[in-house]
Amino acid sequence: MNSLNQFFFGIYPYIALTVFLLGSLARFEREQYTWKSDSSQLLHRGQLRLGNILFHIGILGLFFGHLVGLLTPVVVWDTLGVSHTLKQMVAMVAGGVMGGLCLIGLLILIHRRLSDPRIRKTTRPGDKLLLAWILVTLLLGLSTIALSAGHMDGEMMVRLMHWAQHIITLRSGAADFVADVPPLFKAHLFMGLTLFLIFPFTRLVHVWSGFASVGYLGRAWQLVRPR
Repeated sequence: MNSLNQFFFGIYPYIALTVFLLGSLARFEREQYTWKSDSSQLLHRGQLRLGNILFHIGILGLFFGHLVGLLTPVVVWDTLGVSHTLKQMVAMVAGGVMGGLCLIGLLILIHRRLSDPRIRKTTRPGDKLLLAWILVTLLLGLSTIALSAGHMDGEMMVRLMHWAQHIITLRSGAADFVADVPPLFKAHLFMGLTLFLIFPFTRLVHVWSGFASVGYLGRAWQLVRPR
């Protein structure tokens, strides 16, 4: 059991992140015409705007929430006077709100994609797998909120923070921090890590373009000659 824990939470994260980075680069270099979100707006616009807005607000909130919550060193929170209990409570509330928005939006998009004959016909098996994977990952994450409510001392969150920070900084012993966490947390971690693994082979690659286009917000105005 210990060897499985070492592999899935000590080695597998590096496999997933390596495929995530190198796979994205290889796809951009070799298959740029597939570097898109494959929007189905032209086929049917119904429910797309509401589902898209809720899903993207929710998933971006969850992404940056996980990023800040897991990778900010514990000493920073202690220096700011933020207790582990307070941090866990904020994470649970924010995660619940953003997770709820993301879930509603995702269910709207899944219903739209599967109920419309034209969209369903153009949906590839990989798209269905991706939607299902995100849905399961999201449900597991929301389920951990109820589990976390049973122990508000913040110890579990601190252990997950140490695990993530050891992985990012290439330190050994990362898997030891999650060896005794409940299986629900481990399942959520595995599903989340696997999203990075399958990222380069799905429509998720358009996320890179979204981050790259942020620079356009500060771009100088274009001068257009009037008639």
